[in-house]
Amino acid sequence: MGLLGKIFTWWDGATIGTTLYSWRKGKSVGEDIFGNKYYELRKPGEGESRRWVIYDGANDASRVPSEWHGWLHHSYDEVPESHLQQPRIWEKEYTPNLTGTAEAYRPAGALESGGVRASATGDYEPWNPAEAE
Repeated sequence: MGLLGKIFTWWDGATIGTTLYSWRKGKSVGEDIFGNKYYELRKPGEGESRRWVIYDGANDASRVPSEWHGWLHHSYDEVPESHLQQPRIWEKEYTPNLTGTAEAYRPAGALESGGVRASATGDYEPWNPAEAE
């Protein structure tokens, strides 16, 4: 993406303003397995604390691993790499958020998957207020 793209787009990586802010005021603290870079203020003032992420690619918050999410939201002060647990055998690999894409989940009856719903089974009885008294 060229310089003009960086100036006017926010949905695909950091804008030029965010990049300049990161260079001027930010201190790089780490990088996750997806290539996202994490920053915090170099010289925070009284009661001021700011942390942010520069995504490697599209800006999708679901691409922030849970350990870095906790750090971004001040759940703990240490950088996650200093206290990462070993992955459990039952943990799944990361999959991106597919909402809005062609690979998104579409249940039976959804318009995008043909729009044919299963027929009614006959076990439904509508409520009748006259019978309720």
